[in-house]
Amino acid sequence: MPLHKLENFDPNYRETFNGDDIKSLHLYTESGVKVGAINDALVDDDGRFRYLVIETNIESNSLEKKILLPIGLAHINYPAKSVYVDGLSKQQVEQLPEYHDNIVVDHDYEEQVRSVYRSPSAAVTYNPENYTYEQEPNLYGLHEQYHQTLRLYEERLITNKHRVKTGEVSVGKHIETETARVTVPIQKERVVIERIQPTGAETLVNPNEIHFQEGEVARIEVYEETPEIHKEAFVREEVRVRKVVDRDMVEAQEVIRREELDIDTSGTLHLQENSDKVNH
Repeated sequence: MPLHKLENFDPNYRETFNGDDIKSLHLYTESGVKVGAINDALVDDDGRFRYLVIETNIESNSLEKKILLPIGLAHINYPAKSVYVDGLSKQQVEQLPEYHDNIVVDHDYEEQVRSVYRSPSAAVTYNPENYTYEQEPNLYGLHEQYHQTLRLYEERLITNKHRVKTGEVSVGKHIETETARVTVPIQKERVVIERIQPTGAETLVNPNEIHFQEGEVARIEVYEETPEIHKEAFVREEVRVRKVVDRDMVEAQEVIRREELDIDTSGTLHLQENSDKVNH
């Protein structure tokens, strides 16, 4: 698996580490002796740190050399701008192959580095075809005493909706009665008999013109109108029944809990708290 320089793998690695720059850190032994500075870091294809590139400067021995340090041997403390190493002797620095920026870190080169740091009691048989970093967690893993995982829980308000029946509307019809009145004009005929004094009552009538007849009758037909009333049904109005959906926002309030981390320290130790976005 090829290794990559940190900046080549993630040009924005400083933003990934919230502004922290591993290249600006100094290297100290666990006892606090400065032995160099971090020049770069090498990561694998998954972004996991594998080596720190160290510029050694052991003043007591005037030994300056650029070497690789497996990440499992380093403990990074960004607030203190320091990296602490589990022992790094002058003898180891002398035995380690020197690192150059243009060097190809292949399987053979890595094995040369590992052989210097590897414990004599380590039961590791190196085979370049099937070797994995997980075989040597002391060199490439994270120590539990320095990297423990705590799960911090928090409560959240979860919203959901369900339909409930809040009422019912029944629409029907019934019959109401009332007495309606209507006025209809009608005509009735009647016979009026008038007796009047004839004109020329004193005039003598010629006897030859007089014809007395018995039983002469004058007939007049008399009519009257009678009202004719019946009922008919008409559509008075139409009623349409439908549903509409009104939308509203309902605000709920509830007390939720969240776990926060409490850190109690005692004695002399180097403590680092960060949230890495690149896998170490």
